[in-house]
Amino acid sequence: MANKVKEIWASGKAVVNAWLAIPSGFSAEVMAQCGFDSVTVDLQHGVQDYHSMVQCFQAMNGHPVTPMVRVPWNEPGIIGKVLDGGAYGVICPMVNTRQEAEAFVAACKYPPRGTRSNGPIRSGLYGGAGTYQQTANAETLCIPMIETKTAVENMEAILDVDGISGVYIGPSDLGFSYGLVPKLDRDEPEILKIYDKLLKECDKRKIYPGIHCSGAEGAARNVKMGFKLVTLLNDSGLMAQFARSSVAQTRKDSEGRA
Repeated sequence: MANKVKEIWASGKAVVNAWLAIPSGFSAEVMAQCGFDSVTVDLQHGVQDYHSMVQCFQAMNGHPVTPMVRVPWNEPGIIGKVLDGGAYGVICPMVNTRQEAEAFVAACKYPPRGTRSNGPIRSGLYGGAGTYQQTANAETLCIPMIETKTAVENMEAILDVDGISGVYIGPSDLGFSYGLVPKLDRDEPEILKIYDKLLKECDKRKIYPGIHCSGAEGAARNVKMGFKLVTLLNDSGLMAQFARSSVAQTRKDSEGRA
């Protein structure tokens, strides 16, 4: 299976990404049929574990989405294991320095580029029997998260690390680290200034910037701003949003007719 994220980026368009917090293959299967380009299993803040991640990947298989994972931390064993499980991209939280970015890339890549151990138990199904190791270093995406004041201060050094495909803004933690209320869609001038710098620095290096959004409105605004990967909240959040609005609309319309 080709890496659809890479193909979309090469075409100059933005990737619309789903986010799975619910540990359910059925939920993943439903999301994979909704038109997303990629689907990310969240092992950091979602209610997912390794086994539910594999179930989500199995459920998505056959649908035209690229499977990705946000790992809980920059830890080589976890990173290698999610790649072995079939992830085509790894989003890594709290990458604050060049050294941490280099360690992340090394964990994602096979020798001689990195230190990833060989044992692609499921990823071979994606890459083809006997060929996965030959293409994995080029096809798998390394996407560190920039979400702290320290990371912003080290932005250019992080982006200079060879092997990084993109970066991912965590708006909630980023704002939190600057003493602001944690939320996804930000409009504070100091945060927008950071976004502007990141977009320019990524463009210089042909790196693709991504960001987490609270929904369609924020995602569209960020695409227009220049982001090349936008995530629409997560599965549980989207379900709750639609459920709340549906209940409210039902009560409003039924009371209006009475």
